[in-house]
Amino acid sequence: MIYSIFADAMNTFKYTISVLLFALGIQFVNSQNISVDEGYTPQDLVEDVLINSTCANVFNVSVSGGNFATGEKSFGYFDGTGTTFPFQNGIILSTGKINNAPGPNSYLSDDGGNMGWDGDPDLNDALGLSNTYNATILEFDFIPLGNKISFDYIFSSEQYLTNPSSNQCNFTDGFAFLLKKNGDTRYENLAVIPGTTTPVKVNTVRGPGTICPVANAAYFDAFNDVNHPTNFNGQTKVLTAQSDVIPGETYHIKLVIADEGNYRYDSAIFLGGGSFNFTIDIGDDRLIATGNPLCQGENLVVDATQTGATGYQWFQNNIAIPGATNATYNITSAGDYLVEINYGATCQTTGSIKIEYAAVLTIDEDSFTTCDADDNQDGKTVFNLDSIKNNLFTNLPTNYVVSFFEIPTSTTALPSNYTNTTAFSQTIYARVMNVQGCYTDYPVDLRINTFSAILTDENLGLCEDNFLILDAGDGFSSYSWNTNPIQTSQQITVSSGGTYIVTVTNATNCSKTKTFNITASGIATIEDIIINDFRENNSATIEISSSSLGDYEFSLDGTNYQDSNIFTNLSPGEYTVYVQDKKGCGIVFETFYILDYPKYFTPNGDGYNDTWYIKNLDKRNLENSTISIFDRYGKLLKQYSADNNSWDGTFNQNILPSTDYWFTIELTNGKNIKGHFALKR
Repeated sequence: MIYSIFADAMNTFKYTISVLLFALGIQFVNSQNISVDEGYTPQDLVEDVLINSTCANVFNVSVSGGNFATGEKSFGYFDGTGTTFPFQNGIILSTGKINNAPGPNSYLSDDGGNMGWDGDPDLNDALGLSNTYNATILEFDFIPLGNKISFDYIFSSEQYLTNPSSNQCNFTDGFAFLLKKNGDTRYENLAVIPGTTTPVKVNTVRGPGTICPVANAAYFDAFNDVNHPTNFNGQTKVLTAQSDVIPGETYHIKLVIADEGNYRYDSAIFLGGGSFNFTIDIGDDRLIATGNPLCQGENLVVDATQTGATGYQWFQNNIAIPGATNATYNITSAGDYLVEINYGATCQTTGSIKIEYAAVLTIDEDSFTTCDADDNQDGKTVFNLDSIKNNLFTNLPTNYVVSFFEIPTSTTALPSNYTNTTAFSQTIYARVMNVQGCYTDYPVDLRINTFSAILTDENLGLCEDNFLILDAGDGFSSYSWNTNPIQTSQQITVSSGGTYIVTVTNATNCSKTKTFNITASGIATIEDIIINDFRENNSATIEISSSSLGDYEFSLDGTNYQDSNIFTNLSPGEYTVYVQDKKGCGIVFETFYILDYPKYFTPNGDGYNDTWYIKNLDKRNLENSTISIFDRYGKLLKQYSADNNSWDGTFNQNILPSTDYWFTIELTNGKNIKGHFALKR
């Protein structure tokens, strides 16, 4: 990876910041930053700094790093006393000069170019690389007293960039803590993300805040500003490398860090002073979180027997247990237990185990009754099992997982919203899922009551100046109306429209609602009857006053009603229209007349249809209208007032022949009617 131009720019930026801070009078005293010491021998670094125990059986210690012309080293001791750095002291292994590691973070450290400083093949193999450079290696053999080793470390790097470009998101140096037993051919890498086999690197442990993807952010500490105890752009939190080992066997460990791709952007490993521990594994913790706590009344015998041990002392919660000096101890209560194992006067290892006990669960309620909630009152309904779980025990710990099953042997948990399969009554079983072996299944009774009565909503009309009695029906335990104030009687009296809802409850405490939709109504007021006559399709439209409240229907015979207020295809004559309120508030009626002219007349002296005239003009106050009759050539034959007058088919006492004649009617309302009719003899 070639990014030297960017590195130079970053170096210039950090230098500029450093000069600026100096110009502003901001100084960083030594107590704010770590210090380093190159004077420790490799044996001192391992025995006196990293392990710092008289129990250590360490040999074949070696270290290698950069061969700088100035004589500076890429490994040594660091002191963080009085700083915010998590370790008070320890070992530093770097891909550059450790003299560049102390803060402030004011310039870019990228030493080791063009000096033939190689990488490491074991590191390449462990990380799947082929291009490491500038490797610093600390390795030694040891014989463990206990069956577990562990040590703490922090990975710091200049490659934790706060404002990277997208192509820099994969920049990362590599390191590994390689362990193998004497005689084995392959190493195991202990520098991995906890619980995985993923190596810790810049691109596998990174927090949010840049364009680069977040990775295992829980293990990332921070991107550093200038004021930091080290001269690195970022670092992980304190991590722990650990492994099981066999007491008395010889092991080789190789701690190695190197640049990847080229020498630019140094990185470092900080190993916590005194954190390399030999401990005894005396058993897995017994925790509720891992599903294996001790059950109430259960004891656990823990055995810490070690070959060559000269004495034991057991502690509970950091307090020595009187008389507990045997290799075994019988645990009868919860706590953090530790055993000190002595090998002579000055050598000691420890083992620890954490014990929790499953809680004694007290049943609060194990029978749950509800009402069938759907229209099909078949004794089956939906139960909220989450709610039941919260009410089942008086003291259920928040981290206990409870599931429900239809039968004790079932392994398929019921859903949170469960519909019972046995009508009216069913027993299901509650099971504590994450604390195995301490509890039997708890039977839970589900009971379902029903409401079999059928309630039908009603739509009613309320006539003006009247009242209604609403009746919810008898035979129920209680009633509750949505009135203000609430009424609790079977019947209520209402005098205004609205929606009235009553909730009725039966003897099994199940409820239903009935709704009365009350519409204010009243008898109609006929405001006008609009008549369209003297045409092929005579019609009448009945107009109701806008102040009328009701919903109305219309009839011309008082028997057959229609919703429409328009009547069509009406013959000439007298009509009575009836308007009825659908809610029963009453009927009004009014007479109207349809006018039309006869299409023919027969003036033959038989006393029937002997004259041509317009009936009922007077009923419409049109009796003063003027009627004019013409022959086919437009000759005026007769003109007369419509009031009780007619034409007998003569002109100047002469009988006119059978043919068509034309007319005009000038109605007194301003309307003119024209047409023709036939004279038949």
